[in-house]
Amino acid sequence: MLKVDNLSIQFGGLKAVDDFSLTISEKQIVGLIGPNGAGKTTVFNMLTGVYKPTSGRINYKSKDIHGFKPYIITQKKIARTFQNIRLFSNLTVLDNLKISYGFNTKYNLLDSVLRTPRFQREELRIRNASMELLKAFNLDGKAEEFARNLSYGDQRRLEIARALATEPDLLLLDEPAAGMNPQETHELMNLIGWIRDNFNVSVLLIEHDMKLVMGICEKIAVLDYGKKIAEGTPEQIKNNKRVIEAYLGETDEGGMVVNA
Repeated sequence: MLKVDNLSIQFGGLKAVDDFSLTISEKQIVGLIGPNGAGKTTVFNMLTGVYKPTSGRINYKSKDIHGFKPYIITQKKIARTFQNIRLFSNLTVLDNLKISYGFNTKYNLLDSVLRTPRFQREELRIRNASMELLKAFNLDGKAEEFARNLSYGDQRRLEIARALATEPDLLLLDEPAAGMNPQETHELMNLIGWIRDNFNVSVLLIEHDMKLVMGICEKIAVLDYGKKIAEGTPEQIKNNKRVIEAYLGETDEGGMVVNA
């Protein structure tokens, strides 16, 4: 699905990510972890066209997408969420989702001005698809509420739903559990697995909650100061001395840090 080779980016004299490589298979859930400032979100920004890598290659479905613009990346079926929630807070939940479906509409500007039958058919299709997705996320009962009035957990779920509305094959989640309580985090862990199975997507996940990461990811890569210091299964990462020293500290059987 995704093959990243020797990816690097430099800002002036600072090399934010240095020689990063990673592969993701179809329907695989992969974690990307590391201390704050390690370069995790920078990797996401390169994969989604926000930043252009200084060097390296990004192959997605055997095609080079290095340097593509974000809207082209979206059309190639890669979607992402952000560390800080980026909803349209003054629009309804339904409208937030319809906007994501809108990038793939089958009518033109003239259709929208004249409200042609084609426009009406497409708008009905988008509304129905949006409501179906909201129902899958238990948000259909809040479709007409303003996004700003949702609870924090519901806002996170809406953001993930909005990313899925672009019909991706690869979903990048940037700290989706940030700010969630333990119950919400547990529900999120189940939700990510459900998304993988029901939407047939691969998932690349940045997260600091080690219980979530160890519980859902099949493979984990660890960044420290922009360099990958380890990659392996959750069990291998949990017992990697270099990772423990750089980031994890000692962990219990559930992947929780007990002595950082």
